Amino acid sequence: MTTLAARAAALANQNGSPAQPAATAPQAGPPVAARPVPEALPEVDIPEPPAEGPEQVPVHVAWSRVMGEVRGIGKNRRVTEGPAKFAYRGVDDALNLFGPACRLHGVLVLPVKVQASYRDTKTSTGKATRECTGVVTYRIYGPTGDHIEVEAAGESLDSGDKGTAKMQAVALRTLLMHGGLVPTGDPDPDSRNVERGEAAVRSPLSYRDEILHPGTTRQRIVQIRRELHEHRIWNAMVANESGVEEAVGPMADRIGRQRFAPPAEAPAEQAPSAAGAVPAYPEGYDPELGVVVPPDAGVMPDELQGSRP
Repeated sequence: MTTLAARAAALANQNGSPAQPAATAPQAGPPVAARPVPEALPEVDIPEPPAEGPEQVPVHVAWSRVMGEVRGIGKNRRVTEGPAKFAYRGVDDALNLFGPACRLHGVLVLPVKVQASYRDTKTSTGKATRECTGVVTYRIYGPTGDHIEVEAAGESLDSGDKGTAKMQAVALRTLLMHGGLVPTGDPDPDSRNVERGEAAVRSPLSYRDEILHPGTTRQRIVQIRRELHEHRIWNAMVANESGVEEAVGPMADRIGRQRFAPPAEAPAEQAPSAAGAVPAYPEGYDPELGVVVPPDAGVMPDELQGSRP
């Protein structure tokens, strides 16, 4: 059987056209550097769950058995690029041990809530990057369906769009290491004494820009209010979004009310507001609590005392 190329050449010869030379293979370009192959995770000596399933015990018993399977996680990875070179244990190292242990004892670890805050910053070389800090709430389910709820914090610095995922990976590793009471072998925090220096205070203008940024979250607005109070720049005057001089602290309160307070329900006899009008907000709304505080609500909770200017 002739090939398609041979039949096409024969047809061209019948029509009086000279045969075209066969296409040659494209010239090979410069060799492409092979992508680094991820290092294989070590084998773990944890058996698979039995065919009849795990023993039906309460979640706290099942989790303690998981802890019994994982007695230590070594720092088997190293950072070899950049000015700092060090050994570390990655989230995969933790999952490589806790995954089989959880399957063996019928335990699930599921994230149910993520609270993240973001801040634009720069690296030591001046490259723009973004900091993500957050708290992730997890539910640890046992084989009978009962669960316990725990939280873990994470932090990351990323110049792309992976900051939130990195923060959650750090939070998961922290949960497994701390919740599993896994010894780390790291130097004890009390073995070193670091004298704290004075941190550079941000300017009121930089706070103004962050307050007005549409991506600033409610949690970050609350934190900004605390920082303005701590740095004693609550009443520093800045130009607001309309170019009018306004104290940066009250501006943070105003922006918080406009963005995050629920609009007040208009009385039945009140005509609807005109299109484009700023909705009215309930009197007594506290942006730090995120709710309307009744006049007879009494004293603010202790954890918020001192955070107000």
